Amino acid sequence: MSKNFFTDTEQQQIVEAIKQAELNTSGEIRVHVEPTCDEDPYQRAMKVFERLGMHATELKNGVLFYLAYQSKKFAIIGDKGIHEKVSQQFWDEEKALLEQYFKANNHADGLIKAIGDAGQKLKLHFPYSTTDVNELSNDISFGGDHE
Repeated sequence: MSKNFFTDTEQQQIVEAIKQAELNTSGEIRVHVEPTCDEDPYQRAMKVFERLGMHATELKNGVLFYLAYQSKKFAIIGDKGIHEKVSQQFWDEEKALLEQYFKANNHADGLIKAIGDAGQKLKLHFPYSTTDVNELSNDISFGGDHE
């Protein structure tokens, strides 16, 4: 079951990393985990992005970290607003970072590091505003085996 991929402590650390990253930005970060992906991971992540309502943020500044652990596939999706502000090099560097951690079977630490990096970019381009509201849940979303 997907919810058991991370320990309770790892899940808490990932959610805390999201909260910390979002403290200084109006951006929204989500993590979605499921066991398998039978298609291109970017295409699957795009579907999850939409299903989670990430396309509906006011400033189009959501970032999704998608992981299909049994299939050993992952993707990072940045919505239009953030994608226009950061270079493709940033996304490539984050993918390389995650790949390095994932190959070492250190998924939680890789996500925590990448979430922090994304938070810094979001802070730079979408600083926190006193009128900011947390538009999306910080909890990890999990896909079932037969979603």
